[in-house]
Amino acid sequence: MKRIVIAAALVAMGAAAYAQAPAGPPPMPPYMLRPLAPEGDRLKPGRDGKTVFDAQCGYCHLVGGMGTNLLTKQQMLAGNPPAKGLLSNRNDLTRDYVKSVVRMGKGAMPQQTKVDLTDAELDAVAAYLGKAG
Repeated sequence: MKRIVIAAALVAMGAAAYAQAPAGPPPMPPYMLRPLAPEGDRLKPGRDGKTVFDAQCGYCHLVGGMGTNLLTKQQMLAGNPPAKGLLSNRNDLTRDYVKSVVRMGKGAMPQQTKVDLTDAELDAVAAYLGKAG
C-alpha cells in the first residue's frame, strides 16, 4: 500500500511539473542559429562577403562551431593564439586557397557545391577571408 501511495505521489508531481513546462522544444544554442541568407540573386557578383560567410559558413565557422573548434586546436598546436581558430581573424589565407578548400573540402569539411555556395557567393567570401592576397 505504501508503494502505491508513493507511486501516486510521484505521478502527481510529474504531472504538475509537466503542466508547468513550456510547450515545444528548448531554444537552440546561439551558435546553432545562423543569420538569414541575403536576399536577391545568388548568382549576381558583388555580394557582401561577411554576410554570405555568416549565413552560409557560420554554422561551422563562427564561435562554437565544429569547424572553429577544430581549427582552434590546429592553430594552438602550431603555436598560434586560439583566436586564429576563427577564419575571420586569420590574415594568412589567400582568395585562391579559400576557394580551393571550399570547392574541394579539407579534413572534416566536405566539398561545397555551386548549389551550396554559388561562384559569386564564393568570390565574396574569398574576398572577405583572403586577406593575404
